[in-house]
Amino acid sequence: MKQNIYDHPEFFQSYRNLRESELNYNDLLEQPALRGMLPELKHKNVLDVGCGMGDFAMYCVKEQAREVVAIDISKKMIEAAQQKNSHEHIHYVNTALEDIQLKQNEFDVAVSSLALHYIQDFHAVIKKIHSSLKTTGVFVFSIEHPIVTARKDMDNWIVDEKNNTSHYAVDDYQEEGERQQHWYIDGVVKYHRTFSTIINELIIIGFQIEQVIEPIPSNEALNRLPRLINEMKKPSFMIIRAKKVY
Repeated sequence: MKQNIYDHPEFFQSYRNLRESELNYNDLLEQPALRGMLPELKHKNVLDVGCGMGDFAMYCVKEQAREVVAIDISKKMIEAAQQKNSHEHIHYVNTALEDIQLKQNEFDVAVSSLALHYIQDFHAVIKKIHSSLKTTGVFVFSIEHPIVTARKDMDNWIVDEKNNTSHYAVDDYQEEGERQQHWYIDGVVKYHRTFSTIINELIIIGFQIEQVIEPIPSNEALNRLPRLINEMKKPSFMIIRAKKVY
């Protein structure tokens, strides 16, 4: 079943408020690291998988990408993107990642920011992205780190008697599959996969792994959002860059 949590009115408004605050993990940690792993985008055709409100698509245009196809399952996200980040070189598509029909060998670069841990059939979606890339095309994506998604109740921080974070508990790591979490609302569904499953799926489908990063915050980010210091205890995200080799 395809999850469209971002069209839930309460969730969407809470998430929009978070992103517009600029003091969030996406803008201070995940996006700087992901953008630092990208190839040059000038004159490139880019696929934005799970585009949200279009901020990354607009970034690609500013980097002189030739064309950006930006897809998202959420109608509310696409509408927000069209209002905030409309541009003649961005084509927004409101559809599930599992349902998108892509031309073969169309894109130079594919990017996905924190979307693929919502996908049940990881193999099928990655295979579509692989097919849509030109030979030697680059795929860069971020996901919640497998350490984060492992524990079934997804309530991992252990606190001491003074309510300070003591350590991060990891359990159920080898048992892949559905996890449910309260994030603004109950019943947000994510899918846990081990690090080895993620890497091996990419290799089997025809990618060569070029780089893997577990981002840590800069001093500037720590000054703006002090709780990012917890990233030194455990990583929230994993970002992978892979190249299509066959």
